[in-house]
Amino acid sequence: MSALGRVRHRWYGSPVVVRDLLPGVVLLVASLVPVLRVYGTQLGDLPARPLDGLAAVALVLECLPLALRRRWPLLSLALVSAGFVLDQLRSYHLVAGAAMALSLMSSGLHLDHRRRATAAALTGAYTALATALAVMGSPEGPAGFVTFYLLMVLAWGAGAWLRSARVAEADRRRRAAVTARAEERTRLARELHDVVTHHVTAMVVQAQAARYLAAEPDRVDQALATVADTGRLAVTDLRQLLDVLDAGPSTRVGSPAAPDPVGAPPGVARRSVEDVTDLVRQARRAGQPVELTQETCALPAAAGAEAGLTAYRVVQEALTNALKHAPGSRTDVSVHQTEGEITVQVTTGAPERRSRAAPGSGRGLAGLRERVEALSGTFAVGRRPDGGFDVRAHIPVTDLATSR
Repeated sequence: MSALGRVRHRWYGSPVVVRDLLPGVVLLVASLVPVLRVYGTQLGDLPARPLDGLAAVALVLECLPLALRRRWPLLSLALVSAGFVLDQLRSYHLVAGAAMALSLMSSGLHLDHRRRATAAALTGAYTALATALAVMGSPEGPAGFVTFYLLMVLAWGAGAWLRSARVAEADRRRRAAVTARAEERTRLARELHDVVTHHVTAMVVQAQAARYLAAEPDRVDQALATVADTGRLAVTDLRQLLDVLDAGPSTRVGSPAAPDPVGAPPGVARRSVEDVTDLVRQARRAGQPVELTQETCALPAAAGAEAGLTAYRVVQEALTNALKHAPGSRTDVSVHQTEGEITVQVTTGAPERRSRAAPGSGRGLAGLRERVEALSGTFAVGRRPDGGFDVRAHIPVTDLATSR
Protein backbone atom coordinates (compact mmCIF):
# COMPACT_ATOMS: atom_id res chain seq x y z
CA MET A 1 0.00 0.00 0.00
CA SER A 2 1.36 3.45 -0.93
CA ALA A 3 1.91 6.24 1.58
CA LEU A 4 -1.19 8.03 0.28
CA GLY A 5 -3.18 4.84 0.63
CA ARG A 6 -2.04 4.40 4.22
CA VAL A 7 -3.01 7.97 5.03
CA ARG A 8 -6.47 7.50 3.52
CA HIS A 9 -6.92 4.23 5.38
CA ARG A 10 -6.02 5.82 8.71
CA TRP A 11 -8.20 8.86 7.99
CA TYR A 12 -11.34 6.87 7.16
CA GLY A 13 -10.61 4.55 10.06
CA SER A 14 -10.53 7.43 12.55
CA PRO A 15 -13.63 8.32 14.64
CA VAL A 16 -16.31 10.34 12.85
CA VAL A 17 -15.95 13.16 15.38
CA VAL A 18 -12.30 13.61 14.40
CA ARG A 19 -13.11 13.69 10.69
CA ASP A 20 -16.00 16.13 11.16
CA LEU A 21 -13.74 18.49 13.11
CA LEU A 22 -11.57 19.21 10.07
CA PRO A 23 -13.88 21.87 8.47
CA GLY A 24 -14.16 23.62 11.83
CA VAL A 25 -10.38 23.77 12.19
CA VAL A 26 -10.04 25.16 8.66
CA LEU A 27 -12.63 27.89 9.35
CA LEU A 28 -11.04 28.74 12.71
CA VAL A 29 -7.58 29.21 11.15
CA ALA A 30 -9.04 31.20 8.24
CA SER A 31 -10.81 33.54 10.70
CA LEU A 32 -7.47 34.42 12.30
CA VAL A 33 -5.81 35.39 9.02
CA PRO A 34 -6.05 39.21 8.71
CA VAL A 35 -6.26 39.29 4.94
CA LEU A 36 -9.39 37.07 5.02
CA ARG A 37 -11.32 39.32 7.40
CA VAL A 38 -13.04 41.07 4.48
CA TYR A 39 -14.49 37.71 3.34
CA GLY A 40 -16.42 37.07 6.55
CA THR A 41 -20.20 36.84 6.82
CA GLN A 42 -21.63 40.38 7.15
CA LEU A 43 -25.31 40.24 8.05
CA GLY A 44 -26.70 43.74 8.60
CA ASP A 45 -23.66 45.63 7.19
CA LEU A 46 -22.76 47.12 10.54
CA PRO A 47 -19.16 48.40 10.91
CA ALA A 48 -16.70 45.63 11.74
CA ARG A 49 -15.45 45.47 15.32
CA PRO A 50 -11.88 44.47 16.29
CA LEU A 51 -11.49 40.98 17.73
CA ASP A 52 -11.65 40.70 21.52
CA GLY A 53 -12.40 38.06 24.15
CA LEU A 54 -16.01 37.61 23.03
CA ALA A 55 -14.74 37.09 19.49
CA ALA A 56 -12.80 34.07 20.75
CA VAL A 57 -16.01 32.72 22.30
CA ALA A 58 -17.91 33.25 19.05
CA LEU A 59 -15.10 31.62 17.08
CA VAL A 60 -15.05 28.53 19.27
CA LEU A 61 -18.85 28.19 19.23
CA GLU A 62 -19.03 28.45 15.46
CA CYS A 63 -16.15 26.12 14.60
CA LEU A 64 -15.58 23.36 17.16
CA PRO A 65 -19.22 22.06 17.42
CA LEU A 66 -18.96 21.05 13.75
CA ALA A 67 -17.25 17.92 15.09
CA LEU A 68 -20.65 16.88 16.47
CA ARG A 69 -22.69 17.56 13.33
CA ARG A 70 -23.28 13.89 12.48
CA ARG A 71 -23.35 12.30 15.93
CA TRP A 72 -25.40 15.00 17.70
CA PRO A 73 -26.71 17.29 14.93
CA LEU A 74 -29.20 19.20 17.10
CA LEU A 75 -26.60 20.08 19.74
CA SER A 76 -24.12 21.05 17.04
CA LEU A 77 -26.67 23.30 15.33
CA ALA A 78 -27.63 25.00 18.61
CA LEU A 79 -24.01 25.82 19.51
CA VAL A 80 -23.09 27.01 16.03
CA SER A 81 -26.24 29.18 15.93
CA ALA A 82 -25.32 30.74 19.28
CA GLY A 83 -21.84 31.55 18.01
CA PHE A 84 -23.26 32.97 14.77
CA VAL A 85 -25.69 35.25 16.65
CA LEU A 86 -22.89 36.52 18.90
CA ASP A 87 -20.66 37.05 15.83
CA GLN A 88 -23.28 39.15 14.02
CA LEU A 89 -24.51 41.13 17.03
CA ARG A 90 -20.92 42.07 17.90
CA SER A 91 -20.12 42.71 14.21
CA TYR A 92 -16.96 40.60 14.16
CA HIS A 93 -17.88 39.34 10.68
CA LEU A 94 -15.76 36.18 11.05
CA VAL A 95 -15.02 33.80 8.20
CA ALA A 96 -16.27 31.19 10.65
CA GLY A 97 -19.79 32.44 9.93
CA ALA A 98 -19.79 30.04 6.99
CA ALA A 99 -20.10 27.24 9.58
CA MET A 100 -23.77 28.20 9.92
CA ALA A 101 -24.56 27.03 6.39
CA LEU A 102 -22.54 23.83 6.86
CA SER A 103 -24.31 23.11 10.16
CA LEU A 104 -27.72 23.69 8.56
CA MET A 105 -26.92 21.30 5.71
CA SER A 106 -25.68 18.63 8.11
CA SER A 107 -28.78 19.01 10.27
CA GLY A 108 -31.05 18.66 7.26
CA LEU A 109 -29.19 15.46 6.42
CA HIS A 110 -28.64 13.82 9.81
CA LEU A 111 -31.34 15.15 12.16
CA ASP A 112 -33.89 12.38 12.79
CA HIS A 113 -36.37 13.92 15.24
CA ARG A 114 -38.13 17.25 15.79
CA ARG A 115 -37.18 18.52 12.35
CA ARG A 116 -40.18 20.84 11.99
CA ALA A 117 -39.80 22.19 15.51
CA THR A 118 -36.10 22.85 14.83
CA ALA A 119 -36.87 24.68 11.58
CA ALA A 120 -39.52 26.80 13.34
CA ALA A 121 -37.12 27.63 16.19
CA LEU A 122 -34.38 28.65 13.74
CA THR A 123 -36.81 30.86 11.84
CA GLY A 124 -37.85 32.57 15.08
CA ALA A 125 -34.23 33.05 16.16
CA TYR A 126 -33.32 34.52 12.79
CA THR A 127 -36.28 36.91 12.93
CA ALA A 128 -35.16 38.07 16.38
CA LEU A 129 -31.57 38.52 15.14
CA ALA A 130 -32.68 40.56 12.11
CA THR A 131 -34.90 42.71 14.32
CA ALA A 132 -32.06 43.31 16.77
CA LEU A 133 -29.69 44.30 13.96
CA ALA A 134 -32.29 46.69 12.56
CA VAL A 135 -32.73 48.28 15.99
CA MET A 136 -28.94 48.67 16.23
CA GLY A 137 -29.05 50.82 13.09
CA SER A 138 -28.31 48.27 10.39
CA PRO A 139 -28.56 49.79 6.90
CA GLU A 140 -29.56 46.38 5.52
CA GLY A 141 -33.03 46.50 4.00
CA PRO A 142 -35.71 43.79 4.27
CA ALA A 143 -34.64 42.35 0.91
CA GLY A 144 -31.16 41.65 2.25
CA PHE A 145 -32.42 39.86 5.34
CA VAL A 146 -34.90 37.81 3.29
CA THR A 147 -32.18 36.87 0.79
CA PHE A 148 -29.87 35.65 3.56
CA TYR A 149 -32.75 33.67 5.09
CA LEU A 150 -33.48 32.00 1.74
CA LEU A 151 -29.82 31.03 1.44
CA MET A 152 -30.02 29.37 4.86
CA VAL A 153 -33.21 27.58 3.79
CA LEU A 154 -31.39 26.39 0.66
CA ALA A 155 -28.60 24.92 2.80
CA TRP A 156 -31.13 23.06 4.98
CA GLY A 157 -33.02 21.92 1.87
CA ALA A 158 -29.84 20.55 0.28
CA GLY A 159 -29.26 18.42 3.35
CA ALA A 160 -32.90 17.29 3.39
CA TRP A 161 -32.66 16.32 -0.30
CA LEU A 162 -29.53 14.27 0.36
CA ARG A 163 -31.34 12.62 3.27
CA SER A 164 -34.33 11.66 1.11
CA ALA A 165 -31.98 10.31 -1.57
CA ARG A 166 -30.20 8.15 1.02
CA VAL A 167 -33.50 6.88 2.39
CA ALA A 168 -34.69 6.02 -1.12
CA GLU A 169 -31.43 4.19 -1.87
CA ALA A 170 -31.62 2.27 1.41
CA ASP A 171 -35.22 1.31 0.65
CA ARG A 172 -34.25 0.18 -2.84
CA ARG A 173 -31.47 -1.99 -1.45
CA ARG A 174 -33.79 -3.42 1.19
CA ARG A 175 -36.41 -4.32 -1.42
CA ALA A 176 -33.71 -5.80 -3.66
CA ALA A 177 -32.46 -7.92 -0.75
CA VAL A 178 -36.00 -9.10 0.02
CA THR A 179 -36.54 -9.99 -3.64
CA ALA A 180 -33.21 -11.82 -3.81
CA ARG A 181 -34.04 -13.84 -0.67
CA ALA A 182 -37.47 -14.72 -2.06
CA GLU A 183 -35.96 -15.83 -5.37
CA GLU A 184 -33.34 -17.91 -3.57
CA ARG A 185 -36.02 -19.58 -1.42
CA THR A 186 -37.98 -20.34 -4.58
CA ARG A 187 -34.92 -21.89 -6.23
CA LEU A 188 -34.14 -24.01 -3.18
CA ALA A 189 -37.78 -25.10 -2.86
CA ARG A 190 -37.76 -26.05 -6.54
CA GLU A 191 -34.59 -28.11 -6.14
CA LEU A 192 -35.93 -29.80 -3.00
CA HIS A 193 -39.14 -30.63 -4.82
CA ASP A 194 -37.30 -32.10 -7.80
CA VAL A 195 -34.91 -34.17 -5.67
CA VAL A 196 -37.28 -35.40 -2.98
CA THR A 197 -40.32 -36.05 -5.15
CA HIS A 198 -38.43 -38.00 -7.80
CA HIS A 199 -36.39 -40.20 -5.46
CA VAL A 200 -39.14 -40.79 -2.91
CA THR A 201 -41.67 -41.63 -5.61
CA ALA A 202 -39.34 -44.27 -7.03
CA MET A 203 -38.79 -45.72 -3.53
CA VAL A 204 -42.53 -45.86 -2.83
CA VAL A 205 -43.24 -47.63 -6.12
CA GLN A 206 -40.53 -50.21 -5.47
CA ALA A 207 -41.65 -50.75 -1.88
CA GLN A 208 -45.25 -51.30 -3.00
CA ALA A 209 -44.13 -53.76 -5.67
CA ALA A 210 -42.06 -55.72 -3.14
CA ARG A 211 -45.21 -56.47 -1.14
CA TYR A 212 -46.54 -58.61 -4.00
CA LEU A 213 -43.31 -60.49 -4.73
CA ALA A 214 -43.08 -62.66 -1.64
CA ALA A 215 -43.02 -65.80 -3.80
CA GLU A 216 -40.09 -64.47 -5.86
CA PRO A 217 -37.17 -63.78 -3.49
CA ASP A 218 -34.83 -62.70 -6.27
CA ARG A 219 -37.20 -59.98 -7.44
CA VAL A 220 -37.81 -58.91 -3.85
CA ASP A 221 -34.06 -58.54 -3.34
CA GLN A 222 -33.81 -56.56 -6.56
CA ALA A 223 -36.66 -54.25 -5.53
CA LEU A 224 -35.19 -53.65 -2.09
CA ALA A 225 -31.74 -53.00 -3.59
CA THR A 226 -33.31 -50.42 -5.89
CA VAL A 227 -34.99 -48.78 -2.90
CA ALA A 228 -31.68 -48.65 -1.05
CA ASP A 229 -29.81 -47.22 -4.07
CA THR A 230 -32.48 -44.60 -4.63
CA GLY A 231 -32.42 -43.67 -0.95
CA ARG A 232 -28.66 -43.17 -1.08
CA LEU A 233 -29.03 -40.92 -4.12
CA ALA A 234 -31.69 -38.90 -2.30
CA VAL A 235 -29.50 -38.54 0.80
CA THR A 236 -26.54 -37.39 -1.32
CA ASP A 237 -28.57 -34.73 -3.14
CA LEU A 238 -30.21 -33.56 0.10
CA ARG A 239 -26.83 -33.25 1.81
CA GLN A 240 -25.61 -31.06 -1.00
CA LEU A 241 -28.65 -28.80 -0.64
CA LEU A 242 -28.26 -28.68 3.14
CA ASP A 243 -24.59 -27.76 2.74
CA VAL A 244 -25.66 -24.78 0.64
CA LEU A 245 -28.19 -23.70 3.28
CA ASP A 246 -25.73 -24.18 6.13
CA ALA A 247 -22.48 -22.78 4.74
CA GLY A 248 -23.53 -20.47 1.92
CA PRO A 249 -21.92 -20.22 -1.51
CA SER A 250 -18.87 -18.26 -0.37
CA THR A 251 -17.51 -21.14 1.73
CA ARG A 252 -17.75 -23.86 -0.88
CA VAL A 253 -14.70 -24.61 -2.95
CA GLY A 254 -15.28 -24.05 -6.63
CA SER A 255 -18.78 -22.64 -6.24
CA PRO A 256 -19.78 -19.47 -8.09
CA ALA A 257 -19.80 -16.13 -6.29
CA ALA A 258 -23.54 -15.66 -6.74
CA PRO A 259 -26.53 -17.97 -7.29
CA ASP A 260 -27.47 -18.77 -10.85
CA PRO A 261 -30.69 -17.04 -11.89
CA VAL A 262 -32.35 -20.12 -13.31
CA GLY A 263 -30.06 -23.02 -12.43
CA ALA A 264 -29.28 -25.00 -9.36
CA PRO A 265 -28.19 -23.17 -6.23
CA PRO A 266 -24.43 -22.80 -5.80
CA GLY A 267 -22.75 -25.98 -4.66
CA VAL A 268 -25.52 -28.34 -5.82
CA ALA A 269 -24.38 -30.99 -8.28
CA ARG A 270 -25.34 -29.70 -11.71
CA ARG A 271 -27.13 -32.13 -13.96
CA SER A 272 -27.11 -31.98 -17.75
CA VAL A 273 -29.03 -33.36 -20.67
CA GLU A 274 -26.55 -36.26 -20.90
CA ASP A 275 -27.73 -37.46 -17.47
CA VAL A 276 -31.22 -38.20 -18.80
CA THR A 277 -30.11 -41.80 -19.35
CA ASP A 278 -29.63 -42.16 -15.58
CA LEU A 279 -33.22 -40.99 -15.01
CA VAL A 280 -34.52 -43.48 -17.56
CA ARG A 281 -32.48 -46.31 -16.04
CA GLN A 282 -33.80 -45.48 -12.56
CA ALA A 283 -37.40 -45.36 -13.80
CA ARG A 284 -37.00 -48.74 -15.48
CA ARG A 285 -35.65 -50.24 -12.26
CA ALA A 286 -38.74 -48.87 -10.52
CA GLY A 287 -40.89 -50.87 -12.96
CA GLN A 288 -41.83 -48.14 -15.44
CA PRO A 289 -41.45 -49.20 -19.10
CA VAL A 290 -39.55 -46.26 -20.59
CA GLU A 291 -38.22 -45.87 -24.11
CA LEU A 292 -35.59 -43.20 -24.74
CA THR A 293 -34.78 -41.51 -28.03
CA GLN A 294 -31.88 -39.12 -27.67
CA GLU A 295 -29.97 -37.05 -30.21
CA THR A 296 -27.25 -34.79 -28.85
CA CYS A 297 -24.38 -32.77 -30.15
CA ALA A 298 -21.30 -31.34 -28.48
CA LEU A 299 -21.74 -27.84 -27.10
CA PRO A 300 -19.44 -25.54 -25.10
CA ALA A 301 -20.03 -26.03 -21.39
CA ALA A 302 -21.00 -22.40 -20.79
CA ALA A 303 -23.52 -22.39 -23.62
CA GLY A 304 -25.38 -25.59 -22.79
CA ALA A 305 -25.24 -25.65 -18.98
CA GLU A 306 -28.52 -23.91 -18.17
CA ALA A 307 -30.45 -25.44 -21.04
CA GLY A 308 -29.10 -28.91 -20.24
CA LEU A 309 -30.06 -28.65 -16.57
CA THR A 310 -33.56 -27.46 -17.48
CA ALA A 311 -34.02 -30.32 -19.96
CA TYR A 312 -32.90 -32.77 -17.28
CA ARG A 313 -35.47 -31.35 -14.83
CA VAL A 314 -38.25 -31.60 -17.43
CA VAL A 315 -37.58 -35.29 -17.96
CA GLN A 316 -37.19 -35.86 -14.20
CA GLU A 317 -40.55 -34.28 -13.35
CA ALA A 318 -42.34 -36.05 -16.23
CA LEU A 319 -41.01 -39.48 -15.18
CA THR A 320 -41.88 -38.75 -11.55
CA ASN A 321 -45.47 -37.97 -12.52
CA ALA A 322 -45.59 -41.10 -14.66
CA LEU A 323 -44.46 -43.25 -11.72
CA LYS A 324 -46.99 -41.60 -9.42
CA HIS A 325 -50.07 -41.40 -11.62
CA ALA A 326 -49.56 -44.00 -14.37
CA PRO A 327 -47.36 -46.78 -12.94
CA GLY A 328 -46.68 -49.51 -15.48
CA SER A 329 -47.80 -47.40 -18.46
CA ARG A 330 -45.50 -47.06 -21.43
CA THR A 331 -43.55 -43.80 -21.36
CA ASP A 332 -41.65 -42.41 -24.33
CA VAL A 333 -38.89 -39.87 -23.76
CA SER A 334 -37.52 -37.92 -26.69
CA VAL A 335 -34.59 -35.53 -26.34
CA HIS A 336 -33.33 -33.76 -29.46
CA GLN A 337 -30.45 -31.34 -29.09
CA THR A 338 -29.02 -28.99 -31.70
CA GLU A 339 -26.60 -26.09 -31.46
CA GLY A 340 -29.49 -23.66 -30.91
CA GLU A 341 -32.19 -25.60 -29.03
CA ILE A 342 -33.02 -28.63 -26.91
CA THR A 343 -36.43 -30.18 -27.54
CA VAL A 344 -37.88 -32.50 -24.91
CA GLN A 345 -41.09 -34.52 -25.21
CA VAL A 346 -42.31 -37.08 -22.69
CA THR A 347 -45.45 -39.05 -23.54
CA THR A 348 -47.09 -41.32 -20.98
CA GLY A 349 -49.87 -43.73 -21.88
CA ALA A 350 -53.16 -44.01 -20.06
CA PRO A 351 -52.88 -45.56 -16.56
CA GLU A 352 -53.32 -49.33 -16.60
CA ARG A 353 -54.83 -49.17 -13.12
CA ARG A 354 -56.12 -46.44 -10.88
CA SER A 355 -53.27 -44.80 -9.00
CA ARG A 356 -53.56 -44.41 -5.23
CA ALA A 357 -51.06 -41.54 -5.21
CA ALA A 358 -52.17 -38.31 -3.59
CA PRO A 359 -53.04 -35.47 -5.97
CA GLY A 360 -50.04 -33.34 -6.84
CA SER A 361 -49.63 -29.73 -5.72
CA GLY A 362 -48.79 -28.54 -9.23
CA ARG A 363 -45.57 -26.98 -7.94
CA GLY A 364 -43.38 -29.20 -10.10
CA LEU A 365 -45.00 -28.27 -13.41
CA ALA A 366 -45.23 -24.62 -12.42
CA GLY A 367 -41.54 -24.64 -11.53
CA LEU A 368 -40.69 -26.21 -14.88
CA ARG A 369 -42.63 -23.54 -16.72
CA GLU A 370 -40.69 -20.85 -14.84
CA ARG A 371 -37.37 -22.53 -15.63
CA VAL A 372 -38.12 -22.86 -19.35
CA GLU A 373 -39.61 -19.38 -19.76
CA ALA A 374 -36.64 -17.85 -17.92
CA LEU A 375 -34.54 -19.12 -20.85
CA SER A 376 -37.06 -17.69 -23.37
CA GLY A 377 -38.33 -21.18 -24.16
CA THR A 378 -41.82 -22.67 -24.38
CA PHE A 379 -43.40 -25.28 -22.14
CA ALA A 380 -46.70 -27.13 -22.61
CA VAL A 381 -48.49 -29.96 -20.82
CA GLY A 382 -51.78 -31.64 -21.62
CA ARG A 383 -53.83 -34.82 -21.62
CA ARG A 384 -54.02 -37.05 -24.65
CA PRO A 385 -57.30 -38.31 -26.13
CA ASP A 386 -56.47 -41.84 -24.94
CA GLY A 387 -56.08 -40.65 -21.32
CA GLY A 388 -52.33 -40.31 -21.43
CA PHE A 389 -50.24 -37.23 -20.78
CA ASP A 390 -47.81 -35.13 -22.80
CA VAL A 391 -45.02 -32.85 -21.61
CA ARG A 392 -43.23 -30.74 -24.23
CA ALA A 393 -40.47 -28.16 -23.89
CA HIS A 394 -38.41 -26.16 -26.37
CA ILE A 395 -35.36 -24.72 -24.63
CA PRO A 396 -33.02 -22.30 -26.45
CA VAL A 397 -29.33 -22.89 -25.91
CA THR A 398 -27.96 -19.54 -24.69
CA ASP A 399 -24.66 -18.54 -23.20
CA LEU A 400 -25.92 -16.61 -20.17
CA ALA A 401 -22.46 -15.44 -19.29
CA THR A 402 -22.36 -13.31 -22.46
CA SER A 403 -26.04 -12.38 -22.65
CA ARG A 404 -26.26 -10.75 -19.20
